[in-house]
Amino acid sequence: MTVLEARRVQATTRPARRDVATVVLAAGVFLLTAALRLVNVGRSADLFVDEVIYRQLGVSAAQGGFPRTSEGLFFLHPPGYFYVEAGWGKLLGISPDLVTGVYQARLVNVFLGAVTAVLVLLLVSRAGSRAAGVVAALLFALDPYVIRQNDRVMLDTQTVLFVLAGYLVLLSLAREPLPGRPRLRAVTAGLLFGLALLTKDHSALISVLPLVLALILGWGPPRRLLLTALTAALVPYGLYVALVGICGHFTPFWYDKTHGAARLLGIVQESGFNAAGTPSLTSRLVDQVTTFASTYALLLLGPVALVVVLRRKDPVLRMLGLFHLCAGLTLAFALAQGTLEEQALYLLIVPTVVVLGAALGVGIERFRRRDGRRVVRRMLLVALVGFLTATVAFSGISYARVHTGRDDGYARLRAYMDQHVPVGSAVIAADGGASGGISSWALRDRYVMGDWVAPEARTRAYARYLVVPWKVIDQGYGTMDARTARRLAAEGHLVFAFHGRSYGTLALYRLPLPDTAYLRFREAAHGLRTGADHGP
Repeated sequence: MTVLEARRVQATTRPARRDVATVVLAAGVFLLTAALRLVNVGRSADLFVDEVIYRQLGVSAAQGGFPRTSEGLFFLHPPGYFYVEAGWGKLLGISPDLVTGVYQARLVNVFLGAVTAVLVLLLVSRAGSRAAGVVAALLFALDPYVIRQNDRVMLDTQTVLFVLAGYLVLLSLAREPLPGRPRLRAVTAGLLFGLALLTKDHSALISVLPLVLALILGWGPPRRLLLTALTAALVPYGLYVALVGICGHFTPFWYDKTHGAARLLGIVQESGFNAAGTPSLTSRLVDQVTTFASTYALLLLGPVALVVVLRRKDPVLRMLGLFHLCAGLTLAFALAQGTLEEQALYLLIVPTVVVLGAALGVGIERFRRRDGRRVVRRMLLVALVGFLTATVAFSGISYARVHTGRDDGYARLRAYMDQHVPVGSAVIAADGGASGGISSWALRDRYVMGDWVAPEARTRAYARYLVVPWKVIDQGYGTMDARTARRLAAEGHLVFAFHGRSYGTLALYRLPLPDTAYLRFREAAHGLRTGADHGP
């Protein structure tokens, strides 16, 4: 074999080896990420109110038509996730038990989260460094906040998955020479962004908005391909809106969407840290620092990584920089004015991990070129290795603490009430009355839920039980204030209590009914007063 032939064989062998290595790494990342999330996926995190609602919407979607809750058609969020959840239910079966059904639905996001980790690996690798891609994927796989989001029946995991998939396809068009069929790739990227929009509307802020900025600035792929992707991104949502109109549901759709926009802009503050009477963001961050300190550290490094990435004139890095920049601006607006809820952080932490990986790739490239002084390079390398080691160690400690414990208060409460409280009994929910809080959504399939506080109302409803998640009440999230809840609980007898991370002490009290003779006297007195008021 001549030297020229040997070089040709080597040139064809290296890409094949790289492809095999990438497949092996992707499989390892997928399995590690999924395994970490599967451990104790049920009892390590108590029921969250959105999970119960979304589970009901998934069951409804499996029955056909637009998703609905017991309160009617649901258009606050698009139906993309609910149909995926319905397909999962068709595959594995849908448990009639609420808690079991939620636990089954959590598995959807477990595997979507594992796929997301693979996309992080591929996306950062495409930005220039496979080693940095592995680091970014591990940060995603091990981060305690990311794990918590992937372990819940929430929309954000699927939303970000489609966004990352769209960027992965789009960035193949950001460098010369262009690959084959560039227009088809642009359409594919746009449709993936469109699927993200069909999962959560405001994903447009981290998918469509970066495309618009790239179009204006001339960054990333050629403008004609950006326009193609942008147009394709609007098609799935446009078809959804058209179908809603054809089916005659545009009025409730418009109401839900305008109400959702008002919440997003902060005109209406029904929930989140900016709502009246709720704990401040600062207090919540301090409360959770022992669990999510490594997440906070990554977020603080995000702006530094963004500067490193945007200083390079590489079109791929600049597109990733726009991705992170738009995510940061979106959360900054929510922090200042809009509705800011904990799950919104997921739409920033994942872009942060990606841009950190991209910046790490830039650093690795510089080390390989041996630019700068050797002492500085070594110091930076030691600092980076130390930071990553500390982050992984803290994440592991946090993970062990959360996933080896039990935080399944509502599952235990339901089991207790199934044995001791007759089905159909009237139960007072201190945190949300008939439909507002987790207690109502977690128990309404078996019991009549309400907020009967006055003695007359309690007696008429024959409300003998009170459920109080004390952490919710003490933090001001419940419809019943803490003083009223304590007064009502003091009248009753504690029959069940469980202390967990999510809701503090979850308690069930058996209440005595107010004296019926006294109640009849009050009603008679009220009747006499009414008659006197309307007498001649």
